[in-house]
Amino acid sequence: MFTLLKLLQSLVKALNSEGTPGQVAAGIALGAVFGLTPLVNLHNLVLFLLAIILNVSFPGVMLGWVLFLPFGFALDPVFDLVGRALLVGTPALLPLWTAAYNTPVVALTNFNNTIVLGSFVVWLAALLPLWFLFRWLVGRYRATVYARLERTRLFKAVKASKLYNVYTLFRP
Repeated sequence: MFTLLKLLQSLVKALNSEGTPGQVAAGIALGAVFGLTPLVNLHNLVLFLLAIILNVSFPGVMLGWVLFLPFGFALDPVFDLVGRALLVGTPALLPLWTAAYNTPVVALTNFNNTIVLGSFVVWLAALLPLWFLFRWLVGRYRATVYARLERTRLFKAVKASKLYNVYTLFRP
């Protein structure tokens, strides 16, 4: 139950952050890689460092991870097919994979695994459409749903309470 509340709090925090809808959408699209691909890989470490360095919404990254985690497990057979087609089904790419696997750092990416490669390629293909979709959704949410929630009596009562004032003191 507590985890569900934390997830809901993270969702609200990501959607209502000071970042632009583009920054929140970039965070969600970047966080999708952590949900779609197997977690312990070098490319995920690089993308995590990019999420920290770039001006994207970090709560959005966490939200993207949580949103896409079930899809990552459900789409594993599709990722396997894509990875198998790239690794085994395309003989022209065999020298590329051999050279990559013999390179010390690139071998740590586990791109010789069909699911890892397939999920990463699918995420790369979906990155831009995800960004456009979530930028539009966050903009629509802020313009309609959140604006409507701000006008409710419950919202005004919570914002006027002393408990909310104490909460805002401890927010970063």
